[in-house]
Amino acid sequence: MSDEQTTQIREAIQSAISENPVILFMKGTPDQPMCGFSARTVAILQHVGTPFAAVNILPDPRIRQELSGLSNWPTIPQLFIDGEFVGGCDIVTEMYESGELQTALGVEDANGSEPAPEPPAQEPAPLSIENRL
Repeated sequence: MSDEQTTQIREAIQSAISENPVILFMKGTPDQPMCGFSARTVAILQHVGTPFAAVNILPDPRIRQELSGLSNWPTIPQLFIDGEFVGGCDIVTEMYESGELQTALGVEDANGSEPAPEPPAQEPAPLSIENRL
């Protein structure tokens, strides 16, 4: 990857972070998360009720590479609030349960102490049988 491409991707990521008060970089989309950690983080954010932007990192592996370079965090998902890196799924879950996430998001109900919501169950893939005849 050229230095120019790297710079463009990094600038696009920084721009997205600065333009969106709450942004989640995830695998998949909020409607169709592609990993359990992303699904759980989306479920928490949706339960809190704060609008958030989301970026699917799967179509271009360079996004993940540059994002991890910016945040110094190796795993996905990654949540940013007001331009600041918050953390991944485990940190978001802990913050939700303690009420810190609600406070950071400016949500009235910051009582915490309730367990984080579970993502909805995904339908299992249809069974396919390979024909080896």
